[in-house]
Amino acid sequence: MSGHSKWANIKFKKGKADALRGKINTKIGREITIAVKMGGSDPTGNMRLKLALSKAKANNIPKENIKRAIAKGEGTTEGSNYEEITYEGYGPAGVAIMISALTDNRNRTAADVRHVFSKGGNMGESGCVSWMFKNKGLFTIEKEGAPAEDEVMEIALEAGAEDMETNDDTYVITTAPEDYDAVEQALADHNINVAMSELSLIPDNTIAVTGEDAEKVQKMIDSFDELDDVQDVYTNADLPDEE
Repeated sequence: MSGHSKWANIKFKKGKADALRGKINTKIGREITIAVKMGGSDPTGNMRLKLALSKAKANNIPKENIKRAIAKGEGTTEGSNYEEITYEGYGPAGVAIMISALTDNRNRTAADVRHVFSKGGNMGESGCVSWMFKNKGLFTIEKEGAPAEDEVMEIALEAGAEDMETNDDTYVITTAPEDYDAVEQALADHNINVAMSELSLIPDNTIAVTGEDAEKVQKMIDSFDELDDVQDVYTNADLPDEE
């Protein structure tokens, strides 16, 4: 079965790159802190914390770092007060881009994001591209050590998954947010190890971008990723693998 998660798998692989590890550790730590502040330190009843801890595990973040992030969220250590902000706009070749940020200074973050958009695109008003995306649950499973494709697909679909895409090294399962827990439990019941799980914004349709346009789009995405306040970048661009 095909899906809209090819970009997510690329993002997953990129997220493990050593060159980005320090920045990723900081961003995931911040996400853990916010999740604890909003919903408490028990991941059983806190979906956001559960997902943040999944990211931490996938990126091999030290346990001490996780404990410090949780303590900040509980208020037992000093930490900045962050707020969530979403930015929307268009990048090179007219692709839609959505930015999820956590910031303690919205003026600084807005200026930084607007500056990146200005290099080949433009930042738009709230709602200008968000209608093109749907919130979905994603589970990435490494093929090595996992059951056969047909078995994984059957387990996922019976639990309520919408789709499963097979890539070179992974299976990527897509679910509606409300079916996330059921699929997670089904995979656990069958001892299927999940390398990464998250709730993400998936585009309803993608735009194929090649050549110089693809390079420009990737450069813009990388520039957003490099901003300290940016947590996630979503786009409807379908980039060639070599990009």
